Amino acid sequence: MDASALGLKIEDVHLRLDAFLVPHLSWRSRSSIQHLIREGFLLVDASSPEFPKGRGELVRETRPGRKLKHGSRVTVIIPPELRMPETEASGADLVVLYEDDDLLVVDKPALVAVHPSGRYMSDTLIQQVHARFRDAEVPFDGAPRLCHRIDRETSGLVLIAKNPIAHRHLMLQFESRTVEKEYLALVHGVPDWDEGSITFAMGPSRSSEVRLKMSVRADGSEARTDWKVVEPRGEYCLIACELFTGRQHQIRLHLSAIGHPIVGDKLYGDSEEFFIKAAEGTLTERDLEILELPRHALHNHRLAFESPSTGERLEVRSPLPADMSLDPR
Repeated sequence: MDASALGLKIEDVHLRLDAFLVPHLSWRSRSSIQHLIREGFLLVDASSPEFPKGRGELVRETRPGRKLKHGSRVTVIIPPELRMPETEASGADLVVLYEDDDLLVVDKPALVAVHPSGRYMSDTLIQQVHARFRDAEVPFDGAPRLCHRIDRETSGLVLIAKNPIAHRHLMLQFESRTVEKEYLALVHGVPDWDEGSITFAMGPSRSSEVRLKMSVRADGSEARTDWKVVEPRGEYCLIACELFTGRQHQIRLHLSAIGHPIVGDKLYGDSEEFFIKAAEGTLTERDLEILELPRHALHNHRLAFESPSTGERLEVRSPLPADMSLDPR
């Protein structure tokens, strides 16, 4: 709803700096934008009643929650040493499983980052998507935006909106938990039951050396993962997991918590030392033999959601990738 519909003048509306930048830096996550601000890469010429178009002077701003009024000017400055390398991503290898005027669903391979971050700054999924539209015969007037993300090692479906209206509609579905998300996981051991529901609350781990690691915590956020056995495979089992909440590392933590960690999981398997060594680039051949797979065996298999334009229920499935199809030994 716009300001006038609320009886407000546009000059009276305040907007957080990080929220303002999200649609303008669509290839970055909101947390990445907040980091950019805190690191001092943002300059702001703020408007005020006395200076409705700003003072003409840019000042460094490090507060993501800084409120801006209409007429403010924002400049992003990235030092040369931190800029993305000059590489041309290609959309030729992009596997599109569904597409219409509002959205597309792509099948992300394992070990491909969804968006640029850290050591993975080139040939990411979103860069491939942009390259596909850039090189299209028919010009595309828009900016494709991710509706959700999956880990670099996770394979499978990623939903992308083609325009702001579709993006807003799809994001509301994610927020209201009406998007159906089913993953396939290859785990160690075979559960004693054919199906179940895991409802352990989750929160950041207090004991781990790894900052992003999650743990089961009584004071954590609610989380629910329903699972069922698809196929026992000797010492392993293929399990289907349906997400009802979308917490960080939810499936990986939940399956590990019931004694069936995902094959190849460096963080929630036998030892988080594998994750630390992988981050440092020091994994040995012996480490990889113990892990059995170079990535965690988790695949986003099915998405079901409502079409932004027709209201029709759409379902897209991705086949099980080859590295999860066979006994990893």
